[in-house]
Amino acid sequence: MTYTVIYTARARRDLRKLPAEAARRLILAIAGIREEPYQHVRKLAGFSGTPVYRFRVGRYRAVLTIEDEQLLILVLEAGDRSSIYR
Repeated sequence: MTYTVIYTARARRDLRKLPAEAARRLILAIAGIREEPYQHVRKLAGFSGTPVYRFRVGRYRAVLTIEDEQLLILVLEAGDRSSIYR
Protein backbone atom coordinates (compact mmCIF):
# COMPACT_ATOMS: atom_id res chain seq x y z
CA MET A 1 0.00 0.00 0.00
CA THR A 2 1.31 3.39 -1.01
CA TYR A 3 0.82 6.51 1.06
CA THR A 4 0.02 9.89 -0.49
CA VAL A 5 2.35 12.77 0.43
CA ILE A 6 0.84 16.21 1.08
CA TYR A 7 2.86 19.32 1.96
CA THR A 8 1.35 22.03 4.16
CA ALA A 9 1.73 25.66 3.10
CA ARG A 10 4.40 26.07 5.76
CA ALA A 11 6.35 23.06 4.48
CA ARG A 12 6.24 24.42 0.92
CA ARG A 13 7.47 27.81 2.15
CA ASP A 14 10.25 26.11 4.17
CA LEU A 15 11.36 24.15 1.10
CA ARG A 16 11.55 27.32 -1.00
CA LYS A 17 13.93 28.82 1.59
CA LEU A 18 16.34 25.86 1.37
CA PRO A 19 19.11 25.60 -1.23
CA ALA A 20 17.65 24.13 -4.43
CA GLU A 21 19.69 20.92 -4.25
CA ALA A 22 18.77 20.31 -0.60
CA ALA A 23 15.06 20.87 -1.30
CA ARG A 24 15.19 18.51 -4.27
CA ARG A 25 16.91 15.79 -2.22
CA LEU A 26 14.39 16.18 0.60
CA ILE A 27 11.38 15.98 -1.74
CA LEU A 28 12.76 12.90 -3.53
CA ALA A 29 13.58 11.20 -0.22
CA ILE A 30 10.09 11.84 1.16
CA ALA A 31 8.58 10.41 -2.03
CA GLY A 32 10.77 7.34 -1.52
CA ILE A 33 9.26 6.45 1.87
CA ARG A 34 5.68 6.17 0.59
CA GLU A 35 5.74 2.35 0.71
CA GLU A 36 7.07 1.83 4.27
CA PRO A 37 7.17 5.19 6.07
CA TYR A 38 7.64 3.82 9.59
CA GLN A 39 10.99 2.25 8.70
CA HIS A 40 12.48 5.66 7.93
CA VAL A 41 11.11 8.01 10.60
CA ARG A 42 11.58 8.57 14.32
CA LYS A 43 8.84 9.65 16.68
CA LEU A 44 9.25 13.06 18.31
CA ALA A 45 8.54 13.41 22.03
CA GLY A 46 6.39 16.14 23.50
CA PHE A 47 3.37 15.97 21.20
CA SER A 48 0.01 14.87 22.55
CA GLY A 49 -2.68 13.51 20.27
CA THR A 50 -1.48 12.65 16.78
CA PRO A 51 2.12 11.38 16.81
CA VAL A 52 4.66 13.58 15.03
CA TYR A 53 7.73 12.13 13.33
CA ARG A 54 11.01 13.40 11.96
CA PHE A 55 12.59 12.29 8.74
CA ARG A 56 16.30 12.84 8.22
CA VAL A 57 18.07 13.57 4.93
CA GLY A 58 21.66 14.58 5.61
CA ARG A 59 21.62 17.74 7.70
CA TYR A 60 18.01 18.53 6.80
CA ARG A 61 14.86 17.32 8.52
CA ALA A 62 11.18 17.07 7.71
CA VAL A 63 8.58 17.01 10.47
CA LEU A 64 5.55 14.98 9.49
CA THR A 65 2.52 13.02 10.62
CA ILE A 66 1.38 9.69 9.23
CA GLU A 67 -2.33 8.85 9.00
CA ASP A 68 -2.78 5.14 8.40
CA GLU A 69 -6.57 5.24 7.87
CA GLN A 70 -6.23 7.56 4.87
CA LEU A 71 -2.78 6.35 3.77
CA LEU A 72 -1.46 9.89 4.11
CA ILE A 73 1.92 11.41 4.96
CA LEU A 74 1.43 15.07 5.89
CA VAL A 75 4.66 17.09 5.82
CA LEU A 76 4.36 19.88 8.39
CA GLU A 77 7.79 21.56 8.27
CA ALA A 78 11.17 21.20 6.59
CA GLY A 79 14.51 22.76 7.30
CA ASP A 80 18.04 22.58 8.62
CA ARG A 81 18.49 20.44 11.71
CA SER A 82 19.84 23.41 13.66
CA SER A 83 16.55 25.30 13.50
CA ILE A 84 13.74 22.89 12.65
CA TYR A 85 12.81 21.88 16.22
CA ARG A 86 12.43 25.42 17.61
